[in-house]
Amino acid sequence: MPKKQKIKDVDRPEFHVIHYLGDTDYLLKFKIGSCIKLTWLRDLKENLELTDEISIYRYVRCHIIFLIGTILFGDKFGVGVHWKFLPLLRDFYSWGAACLAHLYRALCRTSRFNCKEIDGPLTLLLGWVWIRLPYLSPLPREPRSFPLANRWRNWERGDRRYRYLNLAHFRKAFDELQERHFVWVAYAVDRVDPNIIPAEIYMQSVVWSATVPLVSFECIEWHATDRFRRQFGFVQGVPNQERNLDKAHGETLTGPKNLNWATTLSHSIWVMHWSNRYNYVLSELPMPS
Repeated sequence: MPKKQKIKDVDRPEFHVIHYLGDTDYLLKFKIGSCIKLTWLRDLKENLELTDEISIYRYVRCHIIFLIGTILFGDKFGVGVHWKFLPLLRDFYSWGAACLAHLYRALCRTSRFNCKEIDGPLTLLLGWVWIRLPYLSPLPREPRSFPLANRWRNWERGDRRYRYLNLAHFRKAFDELQERHFVWVAYAVDRVDPNIIPAEIYMQSVVWSATVPLVSFECIEWHATDRFRRQFGFVQGVPNQERNLDKAHGETLTGPKNLNWATTLSHSIWVMHWSNRYNYVLSELPMPS
């Protein structure tokens, strides 16, 4: 009788598909690479019959993984979702910080002169721009919806003019940008109805200003909140010296897919810093004597 494989086996990530998504034929359909095919995932989700609690759990897990591979952590190829995200269906994960880390990493790579494409959570980027630079955004169709980016869902149906604005228009708009055009405190009660954003999110808002590393697996990016204090309602002072993430900033995932990065030499100090994030929230600067 063959030995039963454990789900935590780092060399057999395909067993996560069997365990979490319930498909035992995946190995027969695809060669095992570094990702799960999104076409297969979409077909599995659409063909599930929601007849009992188990099938409903499978459907929800498929939907979450599909969102991870397309909206939250999509790449330039758009064909699959990395194996490393599968165990997150079981364990807690700080999704907001992880998305921000991947967005910062994408913006960092896109700033290179030879890069012509960008990936990552671009919905987050567009939402940030349109909330803080409303004169550049299309007309919101659902201003009282949550998440806040949903206010521009299907915007092209209500603002056809915006579809025909070209690059020259936006360059000119940026050239003419005035201080009053930028919304610094975007989530204040005079900007967003407090009944729209759930109370449990506002309760954690103090940590939004933490000057800490953002951690998502191998990806480490610095959250330099001291350089834009006005976004959190504080007076902007002289920012601290830029933090050097050293080798951790350029780390790529080439080893085991379920590596505990908190134990690695390059990441342990940054993971510890993030774990103590409440010690690094911004506060009012002392008045000069």
